[in-house]
Amino acid sequence: MKYHIWTEGCQMNVADSQRVGSSLEHLGYTLTNKPEEADVIVLNTCVVRQSAEDKAFGRLSSFKPLKEKNPNLVINLMGCLVGVRGAEKLKARLPYVDVFSPPSDPSPLISHLTQGEVRLQEDAETTRRFLMMDEELKLPAAEQGRLVSVHVPVVYGCSHACTFCIIPYKRGVERSRPVGDIVSEIRSLARQGVKEVTLLGQIVDRYGKDIPDGPKLADLLRIIHDVEGIERIRFLTSHPNYFDDDLIQAIAELPRVMPHIELPIQAGDDTVLENMKRGYTQQQYRDLIAKIRDRIPGCSIATDIIVGFPGETEAQFMETYRVLADLRLDVAHLARYSVREGTVASRRMADDVPEEEKMRRFRMLEELQEQVVAEINKKYLGETVEVLFEDKVKNRWRGRTPTNKLVFVETEEDLRGKLLPITITWAGPWSMLGALQKQPELITL
Repeated sequence: MKYHIWTEGCQMNVADSQRVGSSLEHLGYTLTNKPEEADVIVLNTCVVRQSAEDKAFGRLSSFKPLKEKNPNLVINLMGCLVGVRGAEKLKARLPYVDVFSPPSDPSPLISHLTQGEVRLQEDAETTRRFLMMDEELKLPAAEQGRLVSVHVPVVYGCSHACTFCIIPYKRGVERSRPVGDIVSEIRSLARQGVKEVTLLGQIVDRYGKDIPDGPKLADLLRIIHDVEGIERIRFLTSHPNYFDDDLIQAIAELPRVMPHIELPIQAGDDTVLENMKRGYTQQQYRDLIAKIRDRIPGCSIATDIIVGFPGETEAQFMETYRVLADLRLDVAHLARYSVREGTVASRRMADDVPEEEKMRRFRMLEELQEQVVAEINKKYLGETVEVLFEDKVKNRWRGRTPTNKLVFVETEEDLRGKLLPITITWAGPWSMLGALQKQPELITL
C-alpha cells in the first residue's frame, strides 16, 4: 500500500504532512512521489492568499480522474481549506473526496482507513495510540537517516487576530503542546538521524501563554538544548509583542540555538500597523531590533511585509521602505495584500489599492532588499563558517549557516548530515558558494 502527500503553504503545513505520513507509515503504507501509484492521496492546503486557495482546487481537480479510474483510491483533503468548521460546506462541492481533515489532525483519515476498528478499542489511551496521535513521529522509510532537518509544532492555532489574517479562523485558538510530548518527539527524530529541529507556532514566542504558570519558549529551548543528537535548534515565527528579554538571553547563551530570528513587522507606518491590529509602533520595532543586535552580535533577522493593505497611501508605503532600508535585515518575505473572506479587514475595509500599485510597491521593496542582502552577504567572502548539509541539488551539496544563509559546495564526498567548516568563495544575494577546508597532508617517514 502506498500514499502520496501534496503540501502547499507554511512550515506548519509541512509539519502536519509529516505527522500524517508518520500515521500512515505506522499502518504499513509507504511513500510514493507518483500520485497515480498511490492508494491514499492527501492534499494539505493553504488559504492565506487567494492564489494558494486556487492552486489547491486546481491540484484537487487533477486527482479526480485518478478517482474515476480507481474508485478504491482514498482522497483526503486537509488543512486550512477545510479549517476547523468547513468540512460540511465542502462535501457537497467535492463528492469525490473521501475524507476532510482540519489542520494538524490526521485522525479522520486514520479512522476512515481502519474502517471502524477504532471502535473496538476499549480505553481512550489505546484509541489515541491506535489513531497515531501519540508523539512517536516515524519518518518515511526512504527518509530515515536522510532527513537532516525537521519542523516540530509546539503551539497550534492563534489567538492574536490580526485584521488581515485568516489563520485564527482556520486553525482555531492557541494550544500549546506539553513539554514532555515535544521532547519525546525530538528524541525520536534524533534516533532517526535528524540533526536540526525548527520549533513552529503561528506566534511561536507565545508558547505556554495558554497554560496557567506554563513554561515559556525560552524554557523549552533550554530543555531541548540537552537532547542528545540534535545539533541545531531554530524557531519561527515570532511576534514583536512577545519577544522578551528571557528569550533573547536564551538565544545568546545556548550554542545550539541558531542566531536567526523571524520577526515580522508587516508595515512601517503606525497608522497601518494600528489598522492591522499588530500592537506595536514602528519605533518599538526598531528598538527591539537594536536590542537583539546588541545582545546577539552577528545574528540574522528576517521579516514579513505586506504592501497595499487597505488605505495604505504612498507616504505610508514609503515609511515601510525607509524602515527596510534603515534596518538592513537579512530576509524580507514580501506579499501583496489579498482579501481573505472572514477576516476583519474583509468585513470593514475596502481593498482600495489597485493591483498594479501593489505590484509597483512590491517591486520597489524587492529591489531594495536584493541590494541590501547582496551587500550583507559580501562580508562572508573569504570567511569560514559552519554549515550543516541537508541534501544534494544536481551536482552541489546544499546546507545552511547558523544565520540561515544558503551555501552550496561541489564535491564527490557525501556531506549529508555533516556539520563542517566551509570557506565562502562566492556570495550573491540569495545564496553562496563554498569550499571544504583542505585537510593537512599526512607526512610519512
